[in-house]
Amino acid sequence: MQDDYQCYYFITNQHAITLPKVPAELRQNTYSCLAQYMACGIDPAKSTIFVQSHVIGHTELAWVLSCLCPLGQLERMTQFKDKAKKQISVNAGLLYYPVLMAADILLYNANVVPVGEDQKQHLELTRDLAEKFNATFSPTFNIPEPFIGKAGARVMSLQNPASKMSKSDPNQSGTIELIEPAASVRKKIMSAVTDSESSVRADPVAKPGITNLMSIYSAITGKSNQQIEDEFAGKGYGDFKKTVADAVVAALDPVRTRYEELIKNKDYLDEVLKAGSAAAQKTAFKTLDKVYRKVGFPK
Repeated sequence: MQDDYQCYYFITNQHAITLPKVPAELRQNTYSCLAQYMACGIDPAKSTIFVQSHVIGHTELAWVLSCLCPLGQLERMTQFKDKAKKQISVNAGLLYYPVLMAADILLYNANVVPVGEDQKQHLELTRDLAEKFNATFSPTFNIPEPFIGKAGARVMSLQNPASKMSKSDPNQSGTIELIEPAASVRKKIMSAVTDSESSVRADPVAKPGITNLMSIYSAITGKSNQQIEDEFAGKGYGDFKKTVADAVVAALDPVRTRYEELIKNKDYLDEVLKAGSAAAQKTAFKTLDKVYRKVGFPK
C-alpha cells in the first residue's frame, strides 16, 4: 500500500500493556517489531514508521472519543468478551482498547485501514465514533473504510483451526512467527491438524484445517482455491503440506535474513523512529488542535 497511499505504520506499545508485560521485554519487542516491519518491506523513505507512545495525541484523542462512546458498545465487543472469559481479572484498558484504536486511526484521518476480519468490529466502532463526532460538532473526520486482503485475511491456528493464529496462544505449535527458523516452520506445518479424508479441497465446516492451509498457500502464491484443488487432485495431505511448507519457508527466509541484519543496528532503528515520530507528530498535532477547538477547549 505504501506505493499508492500516504501510509502510517506504527507499533502499538500502548495497546500492549492491556496485558502484563516485563518492561525490558516490551522495549526489546518494540525494536523487534520495527525490524520485522522493515524486513517485510515497509520502507521508511516511503512510509511513516513510529512507536505509538512517542506521539502525543493518541491517548488524548482517545479520551475525547470515549466521552462519546456508549459503555454498552464496548462491552459487546467480541474480542473483549473472548478475552474476559480467559482472565480472572479484567482491567479497564482491555475494555477501552477499541477507543484507543479508533483514536489511532482518526488521529491521522485515515481513508483506508488494512485489517484482518477479526478487527472489522473495531473498525465499525471507529466509523461510528467518527460519524458521532462529526454530527455532534462539525465535519472533522473521514469515515475510514476497511481494506481486507482476498486471501489470508483470517489465518487460523495450525493446531486448532477453530481459533485464529495468535502470538498469545499457549500452544505455540499452531503459530508461525515471521522470523522463525525454517526447520521449525516446516515441522509445524507438517504436523498441522487436518481431517480423516485425503482430498485437498476448501470446506471451512468439514475441513477447517485443510482450508486454513489452502488460505495460507493462496496468500503466498496468489493461486485460487480452485487452482490449488486442481494442483493437488489425486495427491495426499503429505504432498500438500510439504508444498505449503516450502512456499512459507521461501517467503519468510529473506524476511528473517533482513531482520537479523536490522536488529543488530539499534542506532539505525532509533533514527528511523525519531524521523517517523517527528513526521507523525506534525499530523497528530494538527488533528488534535482541530478537535480541541471544536469541543471547546481554549487554545
